[in-house]
Parts: sequence; structure tokens; C-alpha cells
Amino acid sequence: MALLLTVGTGATFAQGCCEQKGEAEKKECAGGQMACGQNKKDALEVIMTRTSVRKFTDEKVKPCCVEKLLRAAMAAPTAVNKQPWHFVVVDDKAMLDNLAGKGRGGDMLRNAPLAIVVCGDMSKALQGKAQEYWIQDTSAATENLLLAAHAMGLGAVWTGAYPMDERYKHIQQVLGMPETVVPLCIVIVGHPAEQPTPKDKWKPENVSYNKFGTSK
Repeated sequence: MALLLTVGTGATFAQGCCEQKGEAEKKECAGGQMACGQNKKDALEVIMTRTSVRKFTDEKVKPCCVEKLLRAAMAAPTAVNKQPWHFVVVDDKAMLDNLAGKGRGGDMLRNAPLAIVVCGDMSKALQGKAQEYWIQDTSAATENLLLAAHAMGLGAVWTGAYPMDERYKHIQQVLGMPETVVPLCIVIVGHPAEQPTPKDKWKPENVSYNKFGTSK
């Protein structure tokens, strides 16, 4: 059975964002449902057509849409259900400019309405060698966020930080993070001002069956 991102499921998802809010916020959230594009989309279509968007309009991303992105991110699989993540939402232009000071994505950050910094929180992570699972967990959360953005009609791009010291330490400094919170990446989000063509990355030679190097 095909998994559909339908008006019905989208509305249920949005309702979860709004159920604890006041009347004014609920009204804003209802507008956000329409703004976030509740069209029917097959899950595989969302995966296969997602692409990196690097140019955005000036339109802001509504708070309800941001919460939906975060809920999607936190639905990701996580080792031993540790959920060793923390998300910093940045929509202040001065802060976006400060984040743009180092590393990749500078111009995109300066011209985008929103960034979500995906971090690993070592105080929540497993101990010993298994602590490094935080990278897999937060990467899964990041991909969920990117797919949700595309499904909602938004554009997004993943810009890496960890393990490049200069990048992730700059983010820690700008956002006042303790050393135990490590930025994996910044996801830049907005309403797309471009429609890049998705790349076909299917290569049968990258697949083995039952044993490495064995074709089907």
C-alpha cells in the first residue's frame, strides 16, 4: 500500500501542533496548514524529488510549519531511543548573519528567513564508543526534516558543520552552546525561489547481493 501524505494526515499532523495553543494561535496555525502545502504526495515521490534549495523568497516560515518540521525530525529512529538531539531555531536576521561568518552556506544564511541547527547533546547520548551513535541519530533526524520541508512545499538545504572544528565551534560560540552540545549541521529553510531538477543517483554498480561484489 502506498504511503500518502494526504490532506487528512496533514491536518491531523497540524492539529497536534496546535492543540495546546490559544484561539489566536490556532487561527494562525490553520493558515499555516494551507501555507505548508497539504497536497497528496506519495512518500516515495517525496524522497525521489527532494533536492537542495539554496535560494529563497522573503516570505517567512510560519511557526506552525516550523513545529511540524521539528516534529518530523524528532520522529526519526534513534539508538536505544536515547534521542540525543537538540534543535536551535534561528529566525533573527542578525543571528543568521553571525552564523554566516564561517564555513559553508554563508550567503544562503544571510538571505534565508530561517535556519534550524541540528545538534547532538552528549548529556543524552550513550556512553563509551556507542556515544558516536549520536551522529547517526541526528543525521536521521536531519533527513526527516528535509523530506518534511519538501512535502510541505518548502525548500531546504543541509550545510555541514561537524566534524570540521572551525565550523561547529563557531556555531557553538554564536549560539552560546555548552561544549556538550555539538552542532552536526545547519538546515537552511524557506519558501523556494528556485526549482532545481532532482539528480538521478541510481547506480546499479553500487549494489551487491549476498556478498560484496556479487551482482544479481
